[in-house]
Amino acid sequence: MASAAAAAGAQTGARRRPNIIVMLTDDMGYQDLGCTGSDYIRTPHIDRMAAEGVRATSWYSNAPVCSPSRGALLTGRYPARNGVVTNGIELAASEKSIADLLRPAGYATGMAGKWHLGSSANTSPNGHGFNSFFGFHSGCIDFFSHRFYWGEPKTVNYHDLWRNREEVFEDGAYFTDLIRREALAFIDRAKAKPFFLYLPFNAPHYPMHASEKYLARFRQLPVEQRVRAAMIAAVDDTVGEIRAHLAKFGLLRDTLILFTSDNGATREPRGGLGNRPPEAGSNQPFRGYKFSLFDGGIHLPAIWSWPGTLPAGRLYDGLGAHMDVLPTVCAGGRCRTAGRAHLRWTRSTGGTQGRALTPPDPLLAERAAIGGPSRTMEAGGGRVRVQLRGGARLQPSEGR
Repeated sequence: MASAAAAAGAQTGARRRPNIIVMLTDDMGYQDLGCTGSDYIRTPHIDRMAAEGVRATSWYSNAPVCSPSRGALLTGRYPARNGVVTNGIELAASEKSIADLLRPAGYATGMAGKWHLGSSANTSPNGHGFNSFFGFHSGCIDFFSHRFYWGEPKTVNYHDLWRNREEVFEDGAYFTDLIRREALAFIDRAKAKPFFLYLPFNAPHYPMHASEKYLARFRQLPVEQRVRAAMIAAVDDTVGEIRAHLAKFGLLRDTLILFTSDNGATREPRGGLGNRPPEAGSNQPFRGYKFSLFDGGIHLPAIWSWPGTLPAGRLYDGLGAHMDVLPTVCAGGRCRTAGRAHLRWTRSTGGTQGRALTPPDPLLAERAAIGGPSRTMEAGGGRVRVQLRGGARLQPSEGR
């Protein structure tokens, strides 16, 4: 990625640094997109972005559950390093996020969606470098009432929708539509200079809610598949509208976009009908689901788009992970990342320069919740795997 940025800068001289958009879905499996093989979910806008960009086929989360996955993506550090090893732990104010690094480098920084890394003044999005924030702090909300109601009887259900540090109310508005509205408005405000926009969708995480507009597209499907397809279609339309909005302002070729998920599809009974494990959501061809360190829990779809700089229609099978996002996008934004390794693609050949990670670095994924700690390490493009459970220890490499 740094190679692509350098090549672009050498050819265009004063060309602006790229805008950066990171789109993260929630509990979306590897095969929940058209371009990755779904036979019932239609995602034409995401498929087009894949056809016009690079689809990484060996991309991993650093954890099979929400908060640790997001913490690794935003900090470029293993969960064991940044302290967020399971859900319910706040990202410490001392940890530097992508927004923390890009903001002093002159980037406007905005977020719309699910945070799940803290709600205090120092651990909320505004405390981690985001100029603007619209969304919720908890792990999930009702898509229409924006309330969290999974903690009872210990935690009374509560409303959880915020603009920066102020609680706001949008009763009845479908949350994915609100993310779309906020993303387009942010681009309108920030387009005069480079910007970083983080869009962590809560779809297709439970509760399984979709608006009639999208349900109508999938009437022929069984109910669980219909709702999931509708939820992902709303995300897909958001991707399409954002790219069209960028193109309208002549910014599409100046914008680096990553689309991926936090972890694989779940088998939690609360995500299905009748308190049964859901029948929709596919991690095929991999074994396992959310919470699992088998590939089904952490091997995810990932699409990189930067028209004119990254090659079009390229499949990239080198090993990559969420913790590589920070150093990679910061290389494009030309801000300091303490020497962390980044992905490299060359503009001239569309291939890889050197290895997938520079220097070569094994991937460590961790799970500290649900049944005790376990870890897995991969090396060599995901072709060698070691799993450790219980009291076994595996030390991540220094600096990450």
